Amino acid sequence: MATRVHQFFDELEAKKTILAKCTDLFTTLSTHFSSLQHSVAEKSQSLDSKLQSLDSLSKETLESLHRRETSIPERESSAAARIKEQREAALAELLRATPPPDPDLSATLKSLWRKMDAAALLRFVVSKRKESASLRAEIAAAMEEAVDPARLVVEAVEEFLKSKVAKSGVTDKRWACGLVIQALMVSSESREHSRKIVERAVAVVETWKEHLDGESESGAAEVVMFLQMVVCFGLRSRFDDDYLRNFVMQFASRRDMAKLAASLQFGDKIIDIIDELIKNGKEIEAVYFSSESGLTERFPPIDLLKSYHRNYKKNDDSSTSELNSIKAIIKCVEDHKLESEFNLDNLRKRATLLEKAKAEKKKGSTSRSKPQNKRGSGSSSSRPAKSAKFNSAHSSSFSRRNLAPSLQPSPGARFSAPFNYPSQTIYNGATANPYAATYGTSHTQSPAGITQQHYSIPVDNLGPSGYRSSGSYSGQTSYGLYDYRNGAPPTYPPPYSVDETTYRG
Repeated sequence: MATRVHQFFDELEAKKTILAKCTDLFTTLSTHFSSLQHSVAEKSQSLDSKLQSLDSLSKETLESLHRRETSIPERESSAAARIKEQREAALAELLRATPPPDPDLSATLKSLWRKMDAAALLRFVVSKRKESASLRAEIAAAMEEAVDPARLVVEAVEEFLKSKVAKSGVTDKRWACGLVIQALMVSSESREHSRKIVERAVAVVETWKEHLDGESESGAAEVVMFLQMVVCFGLRSRFDDDYLRNFVMQFASRRDMAKLAASLQFGDKIIDIIDELIKNGKEIEAVYFSSESGLTERFPPIDLLKSYHRNYKKNDDSSTSELNSIKAIIKCVEDHKLESEFNLDNLRKRATLLEKAKAEKKKGSTSRSKPQNKRGSGSSSSRPAKSAKFNSAHSSSFSRRNLAPSLQPSPGARFSAPFNYPSQTIYNGATANPYAATYGTSHTQSPAGITQQHYSIPVDNLGPSGYRSSGSYSGQTSYGLYDYRNGAPPTYPPPYSVDETTYRG
């Protein structure tokens, strides 16, 4: 009897265990199916939302197409009238027997754009290089006189590439061609280029790429021009991300490179670019890139500026480097209108002290380098003059070859003065226009609203190699031009706007 009772309880315990396992399994399955049902519901809701968004976008697109279709006759008549006007003006220029005596800069530029003569245009721009500020102010307006500005720009680039092959006049044509490309970038917002011109631009840019790839070191100004052509003619899809990214990272300190990077549509990869700039100690550049890309919430400008400020105080080993770093911070804060969040008073005072010390050091160095005449008019000496021992012919020769060391010109004195390249003002025409719809649009999430004229394209201030020796985020009158890192003071248009500052090379 006892054995049967024990068996009964053992069986009961086994059934209890099985029941518990079944309960747990049921609970697990119920949870799993509930999760699946919730996931399906979320995906269904997301799909419904996307369908509604697609319907809304489709309606807007159809309405836009309808508006464009209805405006075609008016636009055709307006374009035809404009083309007729430009053709008549161009024919009048070609048929004119003699040019007007001493035409002004604006009139000559308009005449050359009307004639669509790229070679003559570049020659004229080069000849007026000393009037670069006036050129920048007039060239964009003069471009409106051209029947097909895009074609003329492409032909100008072709002329520049020919000069590279011939290795003749490369520096001047690069500078002039840069101004022409800038002018097109300023007006590209409202222009649509014909398929034929785009195809021709593709061929030119691919040839240009071969030149850049074949050079051991590409110049910053030329790389910026190349990227501007890519943006202007919508050729982004023809290049790998890594190829364009390398250019952007290599010349990130060029003033308008941040705008170009935003227009090159790197997508989420722009975050990686900014991260890399920060890791490399280029927080100032990161501020410009994040502001142009609308990522100031992810990369707060104040935090980046404070980080740069801490780092330069640790790393700068000379007063010149410190001065350049201070100027970089001041210019960046002013460009982004962050004075209320980042106090500049102490930095400005420090910059003033460093400038004063630098000027005094330069003055002292200059005074020490001047040779001193040891034999004054009132000096007396019992030693007979050497000229008494030789005839006049030998005396002159001897004295020229055997100057005392203190009287010989010092190499240090000869080259102690700094090499001051001419500062280059930047294209200041049509400053209200951005280069492209995506190039310079304001970002609502960016609290650091940047005015469009803070970026400009450099083409001037070229070094001996034909490239601009240096550039920076600078250009303010009170502090002059500066580089982020280099001790030597250096110098560079907007998605696109332009100002009279320069951007580093």
